[in-house]
Amino acid sequence: MTSTETPGLRSESRWEKDTSIDLDESTIGAVLVRRAHDHPTVVALIATAHDGSAVRLTYSELLDESRRVATRLRQLVAPGQMIALWAPNVAEWPIIQYGAALAGVVLVAVNPALRPPELEYVLRHSGATVLIHADRGRDYDMAAVAEEVAATVGDVRTVSLSDRDRWRGTDSAPDVEAESRISPDDVAMLQYTSGTTGNPKGVLLRHRSLINVARLTMREARMPDHLTAVNPLPMFHTAACVIGTLGPLSAAGTMILVKQFAPGPVIDVMRSESANVLFFVPAVLSALVEYVRSTGDGAPELRVMLGGAATIAATLIESAEATFGGRLVNVYGQTELAPVLTATRPDDSREDKLRTVGRPLPQVECTVVDPVTREIVPVGVVGEICARGYQQFVAYHDDPEATARAVDGAGFVHTGDLGSMDSRGYLTITGRLKELIIRGGENIAPAEVESRILEVDGVVEVAVVGLPDARLGETVAAVLRLCDTSVDPSDVSQQVHAHLVTCLTPFKIPARWFIADALPVTPTGKVRKFAIVEAIASGALAEI
Repeated sequence: MTSTETPGLRSESRWEKDTSIDLDESTIGAVLVRRAHDHPTVVALIATAHDGSAVRLTYSELLDESRRVATRLRQLVAPGQMIALWAPNVAEWPIIQYGAALAGVVLVAVNPALRPPELEYVLRHSGATVLIHADRGRDYDMAAVAEEVAATVGDVRTVSLSDRDRWRGTDSAPDVEAESRISPDDVAMLQYTSGTTGNPKGVLLRHRSLINVARLTMREARMPDHLTAVNPLPMFHTAACVIGTLGPLSAAGTMILVKQFAPGPVIDVMRSESANVLFFVPAVLSALVEYVRSTGDGAPELRVMLGGAATIAATLIESAEATFGGRLVNVYGQTELAPVLTATRPDDSREDKLRTVGRPLPQVECTVVDPVTREIVPVGVVGEICARGYQQFVAYHDDPEATARAVDGAGFVHTGDLGSMDSRGYLTITGRLKELIIRGGENIAPAEVESRILEVDGVVEVAVVGLPDARLGETVAAVLRLCDTSVDPSDVSQQVHAHLVTCLTPFKIPARWFIADALPVTPTGKVRKFAIVEAIASGALAEI
């Protein structure tokens, strides 16, 4: 495909890549250097530092700080080696991210909530020899844990963010030769999957992948020039450190990094900084909409809200757009795709915006295949979503068997997500391959049932899971979180059941109903369905 027209599809669920837009053959550091040269006085970063002080850096100042970090990191490890960063959303996070990119070292992004055995696993598995860490995260003594784990692992140096001289050099003069040796093909980051089951896998991602996913996502979303974006997402995840950080970089914009999400302060910073873009996951967006509704104070106006990571209910899209006045861009992908594969566009139909995750970004191929035969399925048929292109991961670190299972002989990444593609290339997500409920031989995609339940007023969140059943193998269960906790849950479940009867085949309708104050989620906002099944089995959730 070489034109700017939408690639045509016939009977197969195959999207041929749009090559009309060239890739940027740059490194992360090179893009930062360009921005600092072209827009030196534009504010690049607004954040809170590790010591609690306010940070406001222009692109020129951000490059200066990042080069100081690069100077020190080159003294700590050799190019291509790994440095782990274990910290919440403090200003030092993106500065060290850029410093690592300029130094040519691989940044291992570590979840600040990890407990000692989990941190030990990441350090051993990654092979990182340096752990840069925060002293505290909320009420968690991260410094003590870092020392404890490092002593257990051995050959790992711990560096506190409080000890600036150990991770930040005094010289910001560029090492031009060292920076020029870094290639867009080099690995920039090691990201660990959310780990909803088993040990998380380490995902190796290239400079080229990260730069272009961020750039093309911003382009396809038609982001405003020199945007001011609020980023309340956890920096250890690609949604924040790629889309939320490198996205504004690609547009010479400003990132406002939120240290700890709370609806009120985020609304306040939107107003005080005249923010026009919000990066979100559904739980964050829902909390902001509920806060505005409950306070009655009105909401600041946004131009664009961009997010994904979990199913976004059509009702949430509509209420968010009504609340903030801007348009919502729904993106879909996964860490292995750095992390965006598809996005809705501003000129999409209302139905496409509410019911689909859009069509693929430029320069990427996408297919939907039968999970068993791996043959491409006809248009409209549900199968496993696969992708191939510049943004796909290099490999799972030190796990060739898992890599071989995820990437087929033709080079396509098998996402493990179920969905269907229409004749125009638009994808509709129906669930996870591993979450498929098989009731009496009938396959049921939880996402389809969840989307219908969310059409009923009063339901804020829902999770549909399969429970063991002696006769049918599995039975369908739904866990509801209600907007108004004073309402009788049985009344709501009856309303939901009455609605489902009108729009779903009977075998898809939940037979058991539960109520929850909150759904267990990963740090990236994905519902931990195995934890829900465990909670039901233990009697921790109230059955309606």
